[in-house]
Amino acid sequence: MINELNAQWRLAATPKGGLPLAEDFVWVTQDMPEPAQNQMLTETLYLSLDPYQWGRRRSGVELPGEVCHGRTVARVIKSCISGYAEGDYVFNTNGWQHYGLSGEGIDIFGYMHPRKLDASVAPISTAIGVLGMLGLTAYSGLIVQCQPRSGETVVVSAASGGVGQVAVQLARLAGCRVVGIAGAQHKIEYLESLGVDSVVSHLDPQFFQKLKAACPDGCDVYFENVGGKVFDAVLPLLNKNARVTLCGVVSQYGNTDGQDPRTVWQAKGQPFFERQQVTVHDLFVGNFVDEYQDVFLQEMAGYVGAGEVRYKEDLRHGLGCAPQAFYDMLTGDNFGKTLLAVGEDPTR
Repeated sequence: MINELNAQWRLAATPKGGLPLAEDFVWVTQDMPEPAQNQMLTETLYLSLDPYQWGRRRSGVELPGEVCHGRTVARVIKSCISGYAEGDYVFNTNGWQHYGLSGEGIDIFGYMHPRKLDASVAPISTAIGVLGMLGLTAYSGLIVQCQPRSGETVVVSAASGGVGQVAVQLARLAGCRVVGIAGAQHKIEYLESLGVDSVVSHLDPQFFQKLKAACPDGCDVYFENVGGKVFDAVLPLLNKNARVTLCGVVSQYGNTDGQDPRTVWQAKGQPFFERQQVTVHDLFVGNFVDEYQDVFLQEMAGYVGAGEVRYKEDLRHGLGCAPQAFYDMLTGDNFGKTLLAVGEDPTR
């Protein structure tokens, strides 16, 4: 490994546009990092692409010149950490690069703790999907925050996306009537195959009317991933004492008006929230890792193993296509959980 170079995507500058441009990223190669004591060198096998990464870049949390952040599944190449050995598979945060370090002194962004993966439990790619932070996000927002009860109506926006597809299935398992909102016909058909009771396309000219018809008893729980006109359609349907979890507002992430999308979302909804005594939860998965991750992983592994929860991955190939795949994910030109195959997965 000593003579190999490490290819990376770095942030070229704090983005000025509403959506990613090619010039926002720069391709760099540098010498392979060497792990120090209590560190390990890992090869990236899968890279997760998620909307929150764009928020980090636009807001200046991620600085120009830094390796673009991203959750990863990796294989240990060299370990100086007790309990990890060459060939182990791990969840970590290598970001947009072929190789990275984990362990002492390496940023975990507060809550993305490295952990060893067992390929016999589930495909290792699921550690950045249904059996990772993405799945925990759906679980935390729906089950922990909103506590759905059997017979209630749960509405999920971006329901075929990485988080949404898990949320609708958890709601079904809780005995709820589940209404999914998606776009293209193939996404609608996929959600129907998951047992979603009713799926409405936000592209339909009659979207508002059809969503209302799909919720004859109103909406008791709303899992928000989109904002915009989808949120406008849901607001009048909220029942007394409804619960809302605000996971994201992806339709607003390309805004260039300088306003915070979540603040705008809250202001628009406030009159409805007050009138209907709605409880609104702001969802940040990092708040749930320490208390709920172990319970979630055990429970979700059981669901996945039994076929009670299924998942769809939008798998792109090659680190070189990361910027384009990232753009596609933000604009909805994806289907399921978006991830890149960066290295060869010997377990697949």
